[in-house]
Amino acid sequence: MNGSVARAASKVRAGDRVEARVEGRERVLEVLRPIYKRVGATEAVACVVDHSPPAPARPEAVFARDPGAGRPTKRHRRELDRLRR
Repeated sequence: MNGSVARAASKVRAGDRVEARVEGRERVLEVLRPIYKRVGATEAVACVVDHSPPAPARPEAVFARDPGAGRPTKRHRRELDRLRR
């Protein structure tokens, strides 16, 4: 939070910048106004500004199976596991 390490119980004020890594992606949020009670998602989105860099493009699936191909055999599952490593 604001360039330093923060605990989960840290108080957040308007203007604070919160940086976090979520699922391997860097997220940067600026707090416009704090929320003191539970609110809906649409109202919560209005309280922050997202300054995160754009998400990286997802790579194409290398080991995609044809639809309707059925369950892979044990041999094919092992080959797919080798490709995923």
